[in-house]
Amino acid sequence: MSLETQICEDLKAFERRLTEVFSYLNPSCLRWRILLTIVSITTSISAFYWISDSKTGRSVSFFSSLLNHPIFLISALCLIILFIYGIHKLVISKQIIVSRTQVVLSDFNMSCNEKGMLILKGFEKKECDT
Repeated sequence: MSLETQICEDLKAFERRLTEVFSYLNPSCLRWRILLTIVSITTSISAFYWISDSKTGRSVSFFSSLLNHPIFLISALCLIILFIYGIHKLVISKQIIVSRTQVVLSDFNMSCNEKGMLILKGFEKKECDT
């Protein structure tokens, strides 16, 4: 087995592993995006009802107004807790890993796309593309 064939096999194995890792990240990112969307929409709609309530701000204190709208209170607390625990990082974790992988691969004159396919820079296509 020649050195060039061995290098091609190593690159193919690395590319398969990279695509496997990126495809593993897709479902978890989607779940976090769905959760964040649901909590954000619930918070927005309930905030509209809380603000449009005629009692809010006039004769009722702030805390009793919040207690009169438990859906807003719960959804706002959930949204705050999600951001404290880093949901904003989990939603874009795949893009973070792709960008960091591209930075590391640039030292080897390579890059990758969001699916994990390797992009060789400055090389002609040879028998590695089979």
